[in-house]
Amino acid sequence: MARIVRFHQTGGPEVLRIEEVPPATPGEGEVRIAVKAIGLNRADCLFRQGMYLEAPSLPSRLGYEAAGTVEAVGPGVTGFKVGDRVNTLPAFSMGKYGVYGDSVVVPSHAVSSFPGNLSFEEGASIWVAYLTSYGALVEHGRLRKGLHVLITAASSSVGYSAIQVVRAAGGISITTTRKPEKAETLRQAGADHVIVTGKEDLAARVMEITGGRGADLIFDAVAGPSMDALAAAAEREATIFVYGMLSMKPTVFPLEVALKKGLSLRGFTLFEIVSVPERMERAKKYIFDGMKSGALWPVIDRIFPLDDIVEAHRYMESNQQNGKIVVTV
Repeated sequence: MARIVRFHQTGGPEVLRIEEVPPATPGEGEVRIAVKAIGLNRADCLFRQGMYLEAPSLPSRLGYEAAGTVEAVGPGVTGFKVGDRVNTLPAFSMGKYGVYGDSVVVPSHAVSSFPGNLSFEEGASIWVAYLTSYGALVEHGRLRKGLHVLITAASSSVGYSAIQVVRAAGGISITTTRKPEKAETLRQAGADHVIVTGKEDLAARVMEITGGRGADLIFDAVAGPSMDALAAAAEREATIFVYGMLSMKPTVFPLEVALKKGLSLRGFTLFEIVSVPERMERAKKYIFDGMKSGALWPVIDRIFPLDDIVEAHRYMESNQQNGKIVVTV
């Protein structure tokens, strides 16, 4: 029997259940993976709560990122064979193909190899973080040397990947955190500047750091009422990429400042990359080349066993982590 995680009602971490089901047989164009590690993401928590971009059909599976070995391939699948080390791309409906479990089936287009010098835990920590930061900052933001990039909620796995992406391009990263104890960890991870929100005036500090110009690109996971401060911290004609909604409060468009500065406020999800083959090929090359050179490397905060999946979700929602939370199977 396979052990999988499902929830039968939306709610807090306690709704997650580990259940035993017969191993699924991969169908046309599908691959079954013996999972070794699972990467947790905010999207998983929102989906579990019924607050994500898609609604769960109960009982529902969940999870986008896993790494393991190919266990079986369905008809029509080429490019993968039993025993291959692979991980999953976030390129499927989470409720249908959730990857929390020890044996999971996913569509073959959502299966990838990953660098052999990475562990399974690291292999489960790549795609959501780096596709999000690459897509917004490089593909759309045209990140280049000398640009100041403001990264909010920077202690997340996406935040750490963004710090690395900015550094690799020769940009200057300005990171934010609400927790003073995280500031030194962010500096050690390569952040050029750290602003502790709540203790420092965000816009004033950004203007001080940039010599009065403001941030050229803003990479925001929070949204909500803080959008006014981000607009005030922005350079003329800057773009604010909003990829998350940690605030969970209404986000009001800062119209007056946007008009004065010619700002662009843009929603972004990694699905803009995975759904366009040409973009995805560029992204994979960028990420693999970066990992080969050492410029990019997944930062893992804490590892939980599958039996502690409820505690792993509670830990994610506590916002204590610095980097990726991983579950091993």
